[in-house]
Amino acid sequence: MCGIVGILSTTKKDTAVYIYDALTILQHRGQDAAGIVTAHKGRFYMRKSNGLVKNTFRTKHMAFLLGDMGIGHVRYPTAGSSSGAEAQPFYVNSPYGIAFAHNGNLTNTKELAKELFEQDRRHINTNSDSEILLNIFASELDKQKKQHINEQDIFASVKKVHQRVRGAYATIGIIPGFGIFGFRDPNGIRPLILGKRTTKGGTKHMLASESVALTALGYEITQDIKPGEAVVIDREGNIMVQQCAQQPKYSPCIFEFVYFARPDSVIDDISVYKARLRMGERLAAKIHKEWDGEKIDVVIPIPDTSRVSALQLASELKIKYSEGLIKNRYIARTFIMPGQKLRKKSVRQKLSAIELEFKGKNVLLVDDSIVRGTTSEQIVKMARDAGAKKVFFASAAPAVRHPNVYGIDMASEKEFIAHNKTTEEICQAIGADRLIYQDLDDLIWCVQQGNKKITQFDCSCFNGEYVTGDINQKYLDNIEAIRADTVKEKNHTNESSELICNDVE
Repeated sequence: MCGIVGILSTTKKDTAVYIYDALTILQHRGQDAAGIVTAHKGRFYMRKSNGLVKNTFRTKHMAFLLGDMGIGHVRYPTAGSSSGAEAQPFYVNSPYGIAFAHNGNLTNTKELAKELFEQDRRHINTNSDSEILLNIFASELDKQKKQHINEQDIFASVKKVHQRVRGAYATIGIIPGFGIFGFRDPNGIRPLILGKRTTKGGTKHMLASESVALTALGYEITQDIKPGEAVVIDREGNIMVQQCAQQPKYSPCIFEFVYFARPDSVIDDISVYKARLRMGERLAAKIHKEWDGEKIDVVIPIPDTSRVSALQLASELKIKYSEGLIKNRYIARTFIMPGQKLRKKSVRQKLSAIELEFKGKNVLLVDDSIVRGTTSEQIVKMARDAGAKKVFFASAAPAVRHPNVYGIDMASEKEFIAHNKTTEEICQAIGADRLIYQDLDDLIWCVQQGNKKITQFDCSCFNGEYVTGDINQKYLDNIEAIRADTVKEKNHTNESSELICNDVE
């Protein structure tokens, strides 16, 4: 999972500052690396490095990033690698010069890499599928054989991309002297949103992964880019949108609404906040129906993502709600730690319990989901150490039993705590007195109520049904070999400290 943003201004030359602000807002989508590319007088200016946005860009870097248009990226490694060479954006010199930022994951990467070498005569320099996607697009655009391109050339190239590429991709690109563009895969798995901001000085156009990146900077939401659509914004600020897929099908990733997106975002006309409220309502209804005997004294969320659902759950059940766990905001999201040892260490540093809210009480802890169970197990123990009489656990999402292949680096199947376990066995594994999961039908209902036109979601991590229809056991075995925690820990240990920077130092 990554965050992407692109801005084109019709007058101002301070685009990089706004991209920086947008990336900071999207930092929750990736904390491994950050990068910005701008274009000015036909030249690219780029700065990218491992690390957070605030650590990647200094005053000298921002002064260097000239131009009235640019793109930015925050990276979350989808295969456990955190190599600086794979920090985005990427760029190619031919044709015209193209810089590119991508959120998602391609599922036919090996075939495409072979095609690029044998048919397109293009060289790939990293293991990143984003570089492959860029080169597929560049190769198709090069086939236009034109000195000066227009939006129809972009649309024609995107059509070819859709025909060749499978998987999840929301992308934003920039061509110096021409403008910026973006497109979304035919299933719309990853989000892409368009907006504009008009002032006396002119108009700024922005593409971003989440609406909050636009609204927080004063932009008006224009539209969600639909599955298979491409948008082109030229230097004069003209916006052109065209459907480029033969059979687009809305199938957004439901885990965006469970965990990744900020609650103040609206994606595909669905309020993330309201979806999480409904998750709390449905979970409360299930508890009310199935819970018997033991009284719940207090509902405590595991911050931050579960807070909205937990508050609504407590309200529905008329049970006291308390912020009994305090989060150290300077610790990264443990979901995206590169290995189990680091993850365990981070959980201990990340949260602390307020003993007053636990001592002598039957506590219901609420989390957005349970993946590996590492965090859940430690927090249950933390609650007991704080004096909880009994510790119950509720998940706003169903049990995660299958890998996500569309851009979320969930564990290999065998590392899921729910792998080959019943709910009772999972409960015992995390040390809770009772465990309750959201039903998948209820989760789908919670999200779908925001936009009833969307009839299908990618729920593959819960039900093993992959919307692209090209995932087999061989592919999943390969993913497991890449994503195993032992591999991630090795990659982290061998990580080079060299930073990638294509600018002056």
